[in-house]
Amino acid sequence: MTGATSEAEHGPAGTVWRSAPYPVLLVGGDGVIEHVNDAARALPATAAPGVPLAEAVPAWLAEAHRLVTEDASAAPVRGLIGDRAFEAHPTLGDGGSGVTWWLVDATDHERVSEALRLERRRTAFLAEASNELLSSLNLDRCMDVTVRLAARHLADAALVILPATGRRHPVAYCGPDGRVVRENLVVDPREVPGLAEALRGFPPVPSRWIDPASAPGWLAREELGEPGSMVVTALPGHGVPAGALMLLRRSGHASFSEGEEVFARLFAARAGAAMSAARLYAEQASITETLMRELLPPTTRGLDGVELSARYRPAGATELVGGDFYDLHPAAEPGGESLVVLGDVCGKGLEAAVFTGRIRTTLHALLPVARDHGRLLGLLNDVLLRSDSRTFVTLVLASVRRDGPRVTMRLTSAGHLPPLILRADGRVEEVGTRGTLIGMLETVTATTVTVELEPGDTCLLYTDGVTEARGGPLGDELFGEQRLREELEQCAGMPPEALTERVQMLAAQWIGGGGDHDDIAVVAITAPRAGRGTSLPGTGRETPLPGTGRGTPLPGTGRGTAAPRDGGGAS
Repeated sequence: MTGATSEAEHGPAGTVWRSAPYPVLLVGGDGVIEHVNDAARALPATAAPGVPLAEAVPAWLAEAHRLVTEDASAAPVRGLIGDRAFEAHPTLGDGGSGVTWWLVDATDHERVSEALRLERRRTAFLAEASNELLSSLNLDRCMDVTVRLAARHLADAALVILPATGRRHPVAYCGPDGRVVRENLVVDPREVPGLAEALRGFPPVPSRWIDPASAPGWLAREELGEPGSMVVTALPGHGVPAGALMLLRRSGHASFSEGEEVFARLFAARAGAAMSAARLYAEQASITETLMRELLPPTTRGLDGVELSARYRPAGATELVGGDFYDLHPAAEPGGESLVVLGDVCGKGLEAAVFTGRIRTTLHALLPVARDHGRLLGLLNDVLLRSDSRTFVTLVLASVRRDGPRVTMRLTSAGHLPPLILRADGRVEEVGTRGTLIGMLETVTATTVTVELEPGDTCLLYTDGVTEARGGPLGDELFGEQRLREELEQCAGMPPEALTERVQMLAAQWIGGGGDHDDIAVVAITAPRAGRGTSLPGTGRETPLPGTGRGTPLPGTGRGTAAPRDGGGAS
């Protein structure tokens, strides 16, 4: 030891480093420890004066000393001495005569840093899980995401089981290979400790450990090998049980720590919320679909030998129903009158569609008085006036009957646009029926007009979504009734399917791609041309018109020499 070092050892400075709270090692230029302070003597290492540093301290510190003496660098290094983490700070002596190592215990700092890194990783994982789980309201996909993320980040394998649907429980399993398998299993939750309670969901239950030796086969999968630890955690939903999450680890892996269990419950809370939302959405979608089915326009078909086609286009691009509607009521007996109804409720969207459904239901109940249009409209008006709604509706009633080669129609308008008759020669005639709208006035007045359709003639019923379509070359012009009539003159001889499609297409083209529009409903009723089969009076079965070559039903069999044609067209 040099004189300077000896002076430092015995002088005031020496007193400071000897009493320093950190271990201090003074190493000479030959690599031998010359002095240690009191804190250093408490180290697990055999650090003592006269002992080579390489033999007294771990390899990481001996290697750091070698590098310091070779290139005179003074960067701190970190490593373990026993079970404690230290940060070693070197101080070079004058002229490279030796190195003083100050060892700062960094164990607590390392633990805090590691805890912070772990927390950041877990926070990032929970954010990723939330994004994936909430990106879809599909229950099966939520199950897949849950088990895949759990198997990747929380365990070697994971399994999600939902409450039973009937006798079977939907199950999703993901093993070490990352492949998700979904099954519907008949299982007894009571075979697995804590599973029955987790599936009930309330009151909240803590995670439960499962003895791998007693786990049923559907839980302990062969591909996992010998299971080491299993834990079941509830998937809490929004007031209803969402299911249970099971985490599985191989026998060679450490069991779940208390912190891992807590983290697993945090993940389960997010997964349960997403799955509960997906289940609720699926239930609401099913209810909506069931209710919507009753609001959708009926499928068009022929009415006792009369050709018919109808088309409907709601105002909104994403809507299925709206305020315009049509309905078809076939004759109660062959040869009788069928009733066709076309209407327009004030308003758009779902609210108008619900009111439309009420009107259609009421009209169906009033079918026994359908022969008297005035009485039917009066009764419907009374029903609407007694309701809470102040919405009104315009209607056209068309009673249709096949009369040999012709079709007889009784038409009544209640505040609606008058029907148009397109004759086979291209002439367009307006039916002169007028009336008051329904649901506003105490008394309803309406006139009924009877028209005859010759073979090839068509009666067109339409809503103001056609004539009030706004667009055209200037972008703000109404399509109008006159333009509709001029276009219809070019459509003589078209079958009803083509005519309804043509009218709807004209309105759409007039509106343009981005224009706003009202609901559009169109119904075309056509008397079949000669050669397209008529119905035998009172039978509803077809017989060929002269010169058609179509077969006649054989007496008593209902079979003909040629297959009868379908009824009206379907839109």
